[in-house]
Amino acid sequence: MAPAAVGAVFGERGLRSLVWQKLKLSVFDDCRKEEEWKIIILDDFTTKLLSSCGKMTDLLAEGITAVENVYKNREPVPHMKAIYFITPTEKSVDGLINDFVSKSSSKYKAAYVYFTDFCPDILFNKMKSSCSWAIRRCKEINVSFLPYESQVFTLDVPDAFFCCYCPTVEKAKGKDAIMEAMAEQIVTLCATLDENPGVRYKSKPLDNASKLAELVEKKLENYYKIDERSQIKGKTHSQLLIIDRGFDPVSTVLHELTFQAMAYDLLPIENDTYKEIPKLLKEVSSKRKATEEKLSLSNLAQLMKKMPHFRKQITKQVVHLNIAEDCMSKFKSNIEKLCKTEQDLALGTDAEGQKVKDSMRVLLPVLLNKNHDSYDKIRAILLYIFSTNGTTQENLDKLIQNVQIESDSDMIKNWEYLGVPVVVSSASQQRRQSRKDRSSEETFQLSRWTPVIKDVMEDAIENKLDSKEWPYFSQCPAAWNGSGAVSARQKSRTSYLDDRKSGSKLIVFVIGGITYSEMRSAYEVSQAYKSCEVVIGSTHILTPRRLLDDVKTLNKPKDTFCIKDEEKL
Repeated sequence: MAPAAVGAVFGERGLRSLVWQKLKLSVFDDCRKEEEWKIIILDDFTTKLLSSCGKMTDLLAEGITAVENVYKNREPVPHMKAIYFITPTEKSVDGLINDFVSKSSSKYKAAYVYFTDFCPDILFNKMKSSCSWAIRRCKEINVSFLPYESQVFTLDVPDAFFCCYCPTVEKAKGKDAIMEAMAEQIVTLCATLDENPGVRYKSKPLDNASKLAELVEKKLENYYKIDERSQIKGKTHSQLLIIDRGFDPVSTVLHELTFQAMAYDLLPIENDTYKEIPKLLKEVSSKRKATEEKLSLSNLAQLMKKMPHFRKQITKQVVHLNIAEDCMSKFKSNIEKLCKTEQDLALGTDAEGQKVKDSMRVLLPVLLNKNHDSYDKIRAILLYIFSTNGTTQENLDKLIQNVQIESDSDMIKNWEYLGVPVVVSSASQQRRQSRKDRSSEETFQLSRWTPVIKDVMEDAIENKLDSKEWPYFSQCPAAWNGSGAVSARQKSRTSYLDDRKSGSKLIVFVIGGITYSEMRSAYEVSQAYKSCEVVIGSTHILTPRRLLDDVKTLNKPKDTFCIKDEEKL
């Protein structure tokens, strides 16, 4: 089986390059000594972080000869120095301490310690009392997020979804702890971008965004009071929007037909890796068997010389072609007709722009089609419910029974915990959310839906966000404040955009995951508004199937939380 690194296929370096330069300056240059090789010791998070922005060749250029895991038992190399790039958790610090139990049995000549973010006093003192004699450097470099793409980041805390939306988790310490951790991670993103943004959030129906915005603003104030330049940094020409996941449920369940989103939705990609047997290799093998030709030693030698080039071609071309071919085979066999139904339900209009009068009539053919699996039927039911802003209990029960999805019914019902109406009385059904008119924009028939977040991004840049719906939790930079220091009556939209320095940023953070279509929106808006770059991030990246599985667990007990700094205390 040949693994294809899908992240490498799709990703760009922008934000990754920025993070690598910060690591180079703060870590590798900090402990550089000419012609001296070192070993680097990582934990699980920093392994992902370093892998997301650098390659082994980059590490070799920085004098790194080996990469090791701090949790695992390792052979001593007492004549070499070691760089410890780790998170400030008890488990990682214990791994460091265990390497230097005594001077006579230490695994390395010395330790250069770099924490991703703030190290609590209790851990610092533990390390200091145990092995201070071995430590040459100890610094906090403030990078505790993963640069996923050039304008996309994640905090790598997928369990934050459960912590923030489970209806009973507030009784435990899990939610408060993960909120604190997320706020600290977001601040390290702002620090890496050298921004002190105005912070605002989407009010209602939940208060997660409000709570996180408050924490982020407090931590930004604290960070910029004690930065390395010992100067207070005022608000920059940037803005940070914090949003709960339920603000746009439609985009999370639609079949998206761009290459990246389609691949992650339809194919069994795990950890950005798609395992496959390239068809080209099958073809070569079959031809060889057909001719029953035996390779001579000289022919084998020639073949081996061509292998590096062959492997490169496999990576660049065959992987792309195989992924596209596998996507299209699934699309043509089952998904194409389903997509039309989904678009009609999501938009409330058909491809000709005619209003859908009876959503149930649009939905039923999908539910009656035996070729669709339960996930596809649940996604269609959810789109129907989202389109009507909720349905009656009687109607929901009928849908669940007729499609025989009783065991998975919580994938539908638990959206209530995200603030999305599911069951309502017939009298209280509301109209569908008003959207921007995009009828003049060119779209494909099966890709007419635009993620709500794109509307939000454009409105934010144009100073059109309602201040009641999107309150500020901090002082707002004047050039972003359409209702305050810079009034819409005083200046035109063009003047607003001109007021902003070139390179100002709109940072968008969604609690509970973002979709590939929302990631794409960040690039599209940045391209359209040259004065402002959009950077989007979340706790993790979503796929529809994974999200439905997560929603299903919200009313189930969960004993442990994957909270990055739970071990700090």
